[in-house]
Amino acid sequence: MRAVTLHPETHLVSRIGWLRAAVLGANDGIVSTASLIVGVAAASAATSEVLVAGIAGLVAGAMSMAAGEYVSVSSQSDTEGADLARERTELATQPEFELDELAQIYVARGVEPDLARQVAAQMTAKDALGTHLRDELGISEVTTARPIQAALTSALTFAVGAAMPLTMVVVSPADLLVWTVTIASLLFLALLGAIGARAGGAPVWRATLRVTFWGALAMALTAGIGALVGTAV
Repeated sequence: MRAVTLHPETHLVSRIGWLRAAVLGANDGIVSTASLIVGVAAASAATSEVLVAGIAGLVAGAMSMAAGEYVSVSSQSDTEGADLARERTELATQPEFELDELAQIYVARGVEPDLARQVAAQMTAKDALGTHLRDELGISEVTTARPIQAALTSALTFAVGAAMPLTMVVVSPADLLVWTVTIASLLFLALLGAIGARAGGAPVWRATLRVTFWGALAMALTAGIGALVGTAV
């Protein structure tokens, strides 16, 4: 009988939690800060005023991202915790019902009823709660909510993203500031889209065009509003 050789596999789904927060944070950092800078600069503000506005946007945005991610993911974590407690109680009080329920899940996936019952019994004997969380509720170690990780990742990556257009304010001539920040920020967004797509195993060009388009639209709108306000004032 030939021995079966198992090969190690690395699945990209394990990156979902931190990758989503990282890409979202960096993208928001670039887009919101660059848009703020372009809008203020289009209103004919001095470079020092643009820089102060940009720094304020970085700090406020990073804190907002951290708080928002923490609250959002904490809500998900609370829901998962409630489901876990409910499932634990049902396993203790209605073991036969839960076994039948698990077997039906496997039958619905294409397993023969008798075999599904055997599989359900064996899985229950090994780890009843973990099996029900995974197969009934879709909760696993890979996808479970991690509020602190999401908050810290979003805040840090937002700050890194926001620092990019801010750097352009420092190095750009005052008369070219709007164009310098806009072009550099679009390049940063394109790079971010490509990196995020590569890390997540997604098509690079689609992700790059997506983040670049929305970034360009945001900066165009704020530049227009800034120019109108500057002219009116």
